[in-house]
Amino acid sequence: MEFPAASAHRGLVPWLGLLLAVFPFCLPIWIPPTTAQLSIVSTFAAEGQDVILRTRNSPPGASVLIWYRGMEMKYSNLIGYIPLNLNQYITGPKYSGRETAKLDGSLIIRKVTPSDLGLYMVVAVLPKHQSAIGYGWLNVYRPVSVPTLLASNNTVTENEDAVVMTCYTDESTINWLFNAESLLFNAERMKLSQDQRTLTIDPIRREDAGNYQCKVSNPISSIESAPVELDVKYQ
Repeated sequence: MEFPAASAHRGLVPWLGLLLAVFPFCLPIWIPPTTAQLSIVSTFAAEGQDVILRTRNSPPGASVLIWYRGMEMKYSNLIGYIPLNLNQYITGPKYSGRETAKLDGSLIIRKVTPSDLGLYMVVAVLPKHQSAIGYGWLNVYRPVSVPTLLASNNTVTENEDAVVMTCYTDESTINWLFNAESLLFNAERMKLSQDQRTLTIDPIRREDAGNYQCKVSNPISSIESAPVELDVKYQ
């Protein structure tokens, strides 16, 4: 059922008319002090998964739970709400067809997409025109793609040449591997760029010969590049 527009309040059931009268969706409300603040458990998920946004410290005696996108409590941000005594879910403009508010205070979002990323707000309507507000963040990640590692030179001479290796990726978390193990950096000869994408070894030593990889990750996945073999000539 869709949330009724402001111009369509006539004929509403009594509890909804009362709710709209004492709880205007376009105005901020006073939040009474509580010993345990209502909040939404911030969550991350892979694109395409079903996600449950759970509430923490839900106050007793709430008659309605209202879910919004963002920080502003206005009708255009309304996902939906559920009167706890009627078990009836009423949706708003931000309802995409994939969100369901539950009586336990949670919000289910099916098959999340990157557009679902952001801040969520839940409002618990309490007796005597009081309320509590909680916030939480949803992060949505795509599985990382295989990075590409390229070297300026694959065959070099000890103490004469330098090598620059570049990891091509859109990810921000990058680690470097040497012979399938974490690379032990030699601060005197090895330098990483600020974004971790470029490794410079200068000068090259014979112990630098071997296979190099860059590994990229996010909270839901990780993957390594194909190895690049470095051959070091020496006398």
